[in-house]
Amino acid sequence: MGDRVKVTDLDKLALLYERFRDVCIVEKEVWKEIFMPRDVTQGPVRTNIQDRYEVEIDDPAIDDTLDANIPRGSAALGAAIQEYRQHISFYRKT
Repeated sequence: MGDRVKVTDLDKLALLYERFRDVCIVEKEVWKEIFMPRDVTQGPVRTNIQDRYEVEIDDPAIDDTLDANIPRGSAALGAAIQEYRQHISFYRKT
């Protein structure tokens, strides 16, 4: 397994929480891995290259709560993710 780097940047975390919510709504389950377009500071952008992030939820009860909020829609799931964001960690695979 590759090295992992915990994401701590607040702007990046905000994007990851939003992406996590969207992926869960579309796929109807709590996902443990999400993809984000790769950040490119200069040069041409290859749209087929994405960064891979592992999602860790440190409490099974919170995992169940998030799963239960999926059928309630994006707003409910987003509120639950915000409520429990301290228990949700993202690790970028290198």
